[in-house]
Amino acid sequence: MIAKPGTATPLTQMLALARASTDALFTLVRPATLYERPVPERHRLIFYLGHLEAFDWNLIRESAEVPSFSPDFDQLFAFGIDPKPGQTRQDERVDWPETAEIRQYNRRVRQLIDDVSDRIPELMLSVALEHRLMHAETFAYLLHALPMGQKIIPLTAPLTPGPSPIHVMIDIPGGTVTLGQRRDDQNGRPQFGWDNEFESHQISVPGFAMNKYKVTNGEYLKFVRAGAKPPHFWKGHTGRWLWRGMSEEVPLPLDWPVYVTHEEACAYAAWIGKRLPSEAEFHRAAYGTRNDEEERSYPWGEDQPDSRHGNFDGHQWDPISVTATPLGDSAFGISQLVGNGWEWTSTVFHPFSGFQPFSCYPGYSARFFDGEHYVLKGASARTHARLLRRSFRNWFRPDFPYVYAGFRCVEY
Repeated sequence: MIAKPGTATPLTQMLALARASTDALFTLVRPATLYERPVPERHRLIFYLGHLEAFDWNLIRESAEVPSFSPDFDQLFAFGIDPKPGQTRQDERVDWPETAEIRQYNRRVRQLIDDVSDRIPELMLSVALEHRLMHAETFAYLLHALPMGQKIIPLTAPLTPGPSPIHVMIDIPGGTVTLGQRRDDQNGRPQFGWDNEFESHQISVPGFAMNKYKVTNGEYLKFVRAGAKPPHFWKGHTGRWLWRGMSEEVPLPLDWPVYVTHEEACAYAAWIGKRLPSEAEFHRAAYGTRNDEEERSYPWGEDQPDSRHGNFDGHQWDPISVTATPLGDSAFGISQLVGNGWEWTSTVFHPFSGFQPFSCYPGYSARFFDGEHYVLKGASARTHARLLRRSFRNWFRPDFPYVYAGFRCVEY
């Protein structure tokens, strides 16, 4: 479907809001810092300033039959990178254009895209929108890795502590889960999803037990005291542990979820004699019901997401207590399955049966079906509410330490 000339569609309005949101993120970086590389395995920050517009432009211009005006920038800012940890780029500061040149490129790209928005298919607008929303979260964890003096993050009021978590396992009865989504809704209209979300299919899941709460810093501290390596977000200081927050380092909040790599999560689970849930088990715990009625759209039901249900949509920079949002519990009483940190699963990122790569973006998922990435479900504090749909899948390498990812354990 293509918009009529001169009309502002919901998608173009959302894209405008997303642009404003990512623009605001770049104002949090001190100008000289834009050429720094806070995460060794990722590009310098300056890449992301040009990437968002270059991606939109490369995606849309051929469809809209608009010629390129800067092929060099189109290519330079086209793609991000995903090397294994320890593999760093060898580029230098002088290899990148000046900020003013990139901002000029961005302004022209936006104007050209807006001029032809009525000729852009909804699929491409949705790809551009969600790509930007995902990169807003990516940029947040890059910001998180910057030294405090290189960014401008406003201080927020301290959160009221929640009740101390009582760590229990909750029985989840076996049942059928739906993974992925259908290409058309109940009215026969196409519905957006990334290529790895299709096709919808059902899996039978045997019963299991799952942690009510994500594993907390307090629980993981026992593992560290037993000899495990501390996670990336922890910092030792004069005999105590601090949390590397976005705007300040604070005494380690024991009731916040621990953020770890997949490897660290697996090691902890094995240490306590349990394991990580599969993608299907996560779905059963998050969206299933006791009476095997139709699965829920969200763990809490059909209500649209808001701050009562969890820590997502950019309201916070850091985690909150695992007990802080009981209204977001699933039908089985599992807390914060969506929000307050992505959750590692034991499932290797793979295509569902019937997978078809996007013709407009064929490499989005397919190049990561390499057996070296694992599925994450749920959401973090910085995940946009549009990405909370049940079928959305995130993925990372198992040893990547910077992502806002926690976990919980299961057992039969």
